[in-house]
Amino acid sequence: MEPIVVAEGLHKSFGDTHALRGLDLSIPAGTVCGVLGPNGAGKTSAVRILATLSDPDAGHARIAGYDVVGQAGKVRERIGLAGQYAAVDDKLTGRGNLRMFGRLSHLSRRRARLRADELLERFGLMEAADRQVAGYSGGMRRRLDLIACLILRPEVLFLDEPTTGLDPRSRGEIWDSVRELVAEGTTVLLTTQYLDEADRLADDIAVIDHGRVIATGTPDELKATIGDRLDVVVEDPAALRPAAGVLSALAGTDPAATDEGLLSVALPGGGPRLADIVRELDRAGVAAADVRLRRPTLDEVFLRLTDRKEPVR
Repeated sequence: MEPIVVAEGLHKSFGDTHALRGLDLSIPAGTVCGVLGPNGAGKTSAVRILATLSDPDAGHARIAGYDVVGQAGKVRERIGLAGQYAAVDDKLTGRGNLRMFGRLSHLSRRRARLRADELLERFGLMEAADRQVAGYSGGMRRRLDLIACLILRPEVLFLDEPTTGLDPRSRGEIWDSVRELVAEGTTVLLTTQYLDEADRLADDIAVIDHGRVIATGTPDELKATIGDRLDVVVEDPAALRPAAGVLSALAGTDPAATDEGLLSVALPGGGPRLADIVRELDRAGVAAADVRLRRPTLDEVFLRLTDRKEPVR
């Protein structure tokens, strides 16, 4: 698929702080790209440049073929942006907010009214349409903020940590809304601190650290890069030390331990079979309540990829 979002060698500095150090990104049309990274990695700086809110110091970016600096007006006609905090007016009703956004987007009064009602119905907010937004729940406010970005049916939607602070039910409602948009052809760039959110929504993931993309791929591809995980639960806490010795010898690295008697370690590709692991534990006199091999979680991949060894400057 042809990319609709392209960034090439983006640099951005704020004084002595280098937010972006040559960031490259390519997102196919009609997909969700999850952008992950530690705080200060450059995620928001990249989104601001792509959304024409900030100019890069160097490099180029295009949205639907239009340059984000030289053709910013054309880009803005094709994008929507929902930031980390809902940008809606508490004193207006939900319907009033959407009509206001429609008028600000140069829709006629009639078209703004019809579009507001269409979006309220589609995203399940019609019952609350005439209530003041100050009385909305956090999830309802975020959903209203999201659909306000859809007044002009954007080709690309930027969501910067859209579910921060929401309860699981509200997060699920936002996820359903995002899936519906993508099914209709909208491309979504999603930054998030919730790894399960990226795992469930993203077709592809870009991991950013120190202002660069350090890894890309589908969630499954990224998980495959660090091999399987071996989890061992010992029956007797006194067996943790000999069990750790066995796992360290098998994996070539020390396992992580928890208070519940669980040891976990990443195995190298082509590592030992489960039967061999159990046999080695038996030889060491370790009684294991559970031994299992599993795929790593996206959290574990993220922590492995973004293990910081130098400050970001």
